[in-house]
Formats: sequence, structure tokens, C-alpha cells
Amino acid sequence: MNIAIHTSNLKKHFRQGPIWGRREILKAVDGVALDVREGELFGLVGPNQAGKSTLIKLLCTLIIPTSGSIIVNGYDTSLYESKVKASIGLVSGDDRSFYWRLTGRQNLDFFAALSGLSSESSKEKIGEVLSLLEIEKEADISFQKCSSGIRQRMLIARSLLNDPQILFLDEATKSLDPLAASKLRTFIKAELVEKRRKTVFMTTHQMAEAEEICDRIAIMHHGRIMAMGTLGELRDETGSAEADLYEIFRRVTGPADICEREGPYVSA
Repeated sequence: MNIAIHTSNLKKHFRQGPIWGRREILKAVDGVALDVREGELFGLVGPNQAGKSTLIKLLCTLIIPTSGSIIVNGYDTSLYESKVKASIGLVSGDDRSFYWRLTGRQNLDFFAALSGLSSESSKEKIGEVLSLLEIEKEADISFQKCSSGIRQRMLIARSLLNDPQILFLDEATKSLDPLAASKLRTFIKAELVEKRRKTVFMTTHQMAEAEEICDRIAIMHHGRIMAMGTLGELRDETGSAEADLYEIFRRVTGPADICEREGPYVSA
């Protein structure tokens, strides 16, 4: 099976503290090595501050690694940044790039123009992604009047304008109500992965979400990948045949952090 994403000994360190004086080093990503296969839904789970969002930013060429290598769609990100960006899409749960006074369609027109699509091509492509996500009617309402679920679908629509081979979802469901989140998960799994054979790399701190839809899962803690595999493989690795992902996480990382099992936060 072909590899869509490959990292080797990937590190990203930040310096913290005052400009003058001793500054501590934060190891946000610390020696990550992973392979994501083409056409799979790969989940990266862990508590807040585990390094998940930093890792996605590295994979999407938004920040430069301290050391290590990244290959995305066969391109070394340090050499072929533009080719990598042209072949991927990114959706973040904290995205604030849409103009709230414009309609969803007007926003998509704007972003299509930024990506270099012609007026004729963008009109056709926007119609296609709006239909795919079943938000044609909502597309002509001002973005600020749309529900959180519709806004998130608009963000996904934008990420699909360039027909990416890989879609990165960074905590994409965290601001959604349970019904909207469930519909979005179904769309991601059934439409994007199973039908269109996209590779999806998603981060979440909701263990039940990853357990429900991901083909393989990596557990990240303090910048490191602690365990990786299918749910069955993770159970075998931890010797817990009936455990859910939350319990596996506790066994791998210890009980000191807070992560979300399902619904409200659960304190470990």
C-alpha cells in the first residue's frame, strides 16, 4: 500500500520565557515517526497541549520543523512546499478566516480566486462541493447567521475546492453539537474516505470519536507518539482485549492528564 504521509524523527521546539535571560525549550513535537497510508482515515488523539495541532501545522507546511523530515504525497515539504499545499486541504475547529458579513457562496468565490481557479471553473466547483455537502440553500445566507454545523461544512467545502488528495482535520468537530458532529463524522467516513478514497488525517481529544470512525489511531502525549495501530492492535499492545480507547490511553500515558471520553470532560 502506498504511503501518503511519512515523517522521520520529526521535531519542533519552541523557546519560552523572556527575550533577555534564560529561556526554556518546549518540545511540542519530539521525534515523531509515522506513516499514513493512502485512502485511510488516520486519527491522532491526545489531550490538549499534546502537540497534535503543531504536528498538523508541520505536515501542512505552515511552520518549519526544528529537525527531521516530512514527505507528503511523495513531496519533501522542505523542497516542494507549493506542490504539497496544492495537493492538500485543511480544516480547523478554530478557523476564523471566513468573512461573516458575506454569504458562504461569496466566501467560497473569494477563496477560489485566491487559489487560482478561473471564474467559470470556480462557479462549477463551488456548485459541486455545496451539493456534495448538502448546503446549497444555506450558501446564500450570511455566514454569521449560519449554525455552527453549517459553518463547519462551509469550511470543508472550501478545503475541497482544489480536490485535495489529503484532507487534514484539526479538531474539526469540537464546536459542534452532538447531532451536527455525528453527521459530519458520517460524511467524512462514508463520502470522503470510503467513496472518494481521500486520505484523511484528523486530530481529536474525543476518544469515542476516533474509536468510531478511524482506521488506525496514534496516541500522542507530550509531543511523542506513545502507541499506534488499529483499535485491535492497540488492545493487544496494552493487553486489554475489551478496553475502549480511553482506557488504552490511560494505560499508555498514565492518569495525570485530562482527555475526553465522550460528552463532557472526564478527569483522569
